[in-house]
Amino acid sequence: ISVPLFVNGGGMRGGEVHYSIEGLPFVGEARTAPRYRFFSVRDEFPGLWPVDEGGVSIAGELYDVPLDVIRDRFIPAEPPELELGVVELEDGSSALVVVVRANVYASGEGLKDISEYGGWRAYRASMSS
Repeated sequence: ISVPLFVNGGGMRGGEVHYSIEGLPFVGEARTAPRYRFFSVRDEFPGLWPVDEGGVSIAGELYDVPLDVIRDRFIPAEPPELELGVVELEDGSSALVVVVRANVYASGEGLKDISEYGGWRAYRASMSS
């Protein structure tokens, strides 16, 4: 069984953990519904957090990924501050995604709100300019 997986950081093409889904069907570029805040965790990787108010749409990529690949390759490659969740996409559909763990969000430690950039690549590009 394959499911849609939305990636918005190192899992995207060219990212440091893309190897975990490389070669699997690329569905296309996608955006979340405007229901999330987007954080840089220690300026090493991004994380989504769902909100009731003040959310924005975040850019990423959508892949069709077998559940066993998510279990055996994708999740083990992700940082411990993130966990599996479900995201609402711009078109109203759902996909698996990694989100910030509740305890990490609650502590705020190492989190920088980068929602204004609308995506990890835009944020990273701003750092090098």
